[in-house]
Amino acid sequence: MKNSLILLMMLLMFGFANAQKVYKTSYKSEADKIIYVTDYKSEADMIVYETKYKSEAKSYSGIWFWTDYKSEADWKVYFTKYKSEANLKVYFTKYKSEAGMK
Repeated sequence: MKNSLILLMMLLMFGFANAQKVYKTSYKSEADKIIYVTDYKSEADMIVYETKYKSEAKSYSGIWFWTDYKSEADWKVYFTKYKSEANLKVYFTKYKSEAGMK
């Protein structure tokens, strides 16, 4: 019983913690990630593909599903126009196969 409880807790903590259902916030102070969008794939930390399907959003896959509700988001992001302010640089792609961390 104790082992089952520990396993369940680990699955909840690690399995769902980094899914990429994303909410865009207007406030830097409430953001989990401060994002700078680069024009060049080579400058990015992550290549992002935007999907219309919540089920496609997976942990650090680079496939993002935009949610309208802050409470259902795994990441709250704030977009900055200054590269030095960002803790994640992303490049948006049209191709799902290119998505992912670099």
